[in-house]
Amino acid sequence: MRSRTRAIVAAAVLGTTALVGLSGCAATAGAESGEPLVGLVIKTQDNPFYVKMTEGAKSEAESLGLNLQIASGDGQSDVDSQITSVENFVAQGAKAILITPAGDGVVPALKKAQQAGILVLALDSPLGEGSGVDGTFATDNKQAGVLIGEWAKAYLGDTEARIATLDLSTDQIPVDVARNQGFLEGFGIDLADPSKMWDETDPRLAGYEVTDANEAGGRAGMEKLLQKDPTINLVYTINEPTAAGAYQAIAAAGLQDQVTIVSVDGGCPGVSNVQDGIIAATSMQFPLDMAAQALQAVDAWLADGTKPENSPGLDFTNTGVTLITDQPQDGVESEDTTFGLEKCWG
Repeated sequence: MRSRTRAIVAAAVLGTTALVGLSGCAATAGAESGEPLVGLVIKTQDNPFYVKMTEGAKSEAESLGLNLQIASGDGQSDVDSQITSVENFVAQGAKAILITPAGDGVVPALKKAQQAGILVLALDSPLGEGSGVDGTFATDNKQAGVLIGEWAKAYLGDTEARIATLDLSTDQIPVDVARNQGFLEGFGIDLADPSKMWDETDPRLAGYEVTDANEAGGRAGMEKLLQKDPTINLVYTINEPTAAGAYQAIAAAGLQDQVTIVSVDGGCPGVSNVQDGIIAATSMQFPLDMAAQALQAVDAWLADGTKPENSPGLDFTNTGVTLITDQPQDGVESEDTTFGLEKCWG
C-alpha cells in the first residue's frame, strides 16, 4: 500500500511541475506572436485532473494559433484567487476566459468579463443560469455518480449497505452536489432535495466528511468516519485522490476486505488503483477532450461570433463519461481497466 501511495503522490507532483512550466511557456510564446489571448483559470495545481486539462488546452491552443495563459487558485474552493485571475485577464485584453469555477462567488467577475466583450466558458463545474458564462463544457457529473451508484448496488446485492460519503466541501458546489446526489440516486437512496447534499434520512447512510478533494483530506475524513462507525462497508468519494487517501485509512484499520470504494475521475493513477483493487469502480471523464472542445468553441467565436450549443436535454455540452471496473455487473454498462489505461483522461 505504501508503494502505491508513493506512486500516486509522485504522479501528482510531476503533474504540478509540468503545469507551472506550461503556463510560462504559453505566456511567452503568445506575447511574441500577437496571437489572441485566452485565459484558463483552474481551481488548483495539486490535482492531476487539472494538469491533464491544461495539457489538452496547450495542445489545442498551439494548433489553433491562440495565446493560452494559465492561472490557478490555491485549492478547490479558492474563489478569491479565481476572481483576481479573471480580473487580470480582463485587464490584459483577453478575448476569451475559460474557468473551472470554484463557486458562485466568482460570478460577478465573470459577468464583468462578459460586459467587456469577452467570451466566458465554464469547464468541468457548471454554474447556474445567468451566472456570466456563454457556454459550459463538462462531464455529466450526475450521470457519473449514477453509474457508480448503480454498480455499487448491484455489487453489494443482498448485503446491507453502510454508506459513507467523502465530499468536496461544505459550500454545496454544483459538481460536488451532482456527483453525490447521482451516486445516492443510482444506489436507490431517496433524495430529499436533489439540489443539496446531506439532507437524506435513509438509515443506510452512516455519515459524511469533507475533504477538499485531495489525498490528505480523504485519509483524515475516512479516519473520522471509521471512528464513528466501524461497520461502514461502502464509500463514495468525490474523486480518486480522495479515494486513495480513504484507502490508506481503511487499510490502516485492517478493513480493506470489508469496505468497497467507488469514485469519479478516470485518471491514469485512479484507473491503476482500480486495477490493483484499491478502488472498485470509477466513472471516467475526459478533461483533455473537454479543454480541446472549449478552445475549438473559442476559435469558432473569434471567427464568426458563434457560441457553443448545449447537448440535447442538458444545459451544458456533455464531454462524456464511462464506468471503469474489472468487476462488471449485469445491467450496468462498463469497460475494464485495460480500456481505462488506454483512454485515461483522453
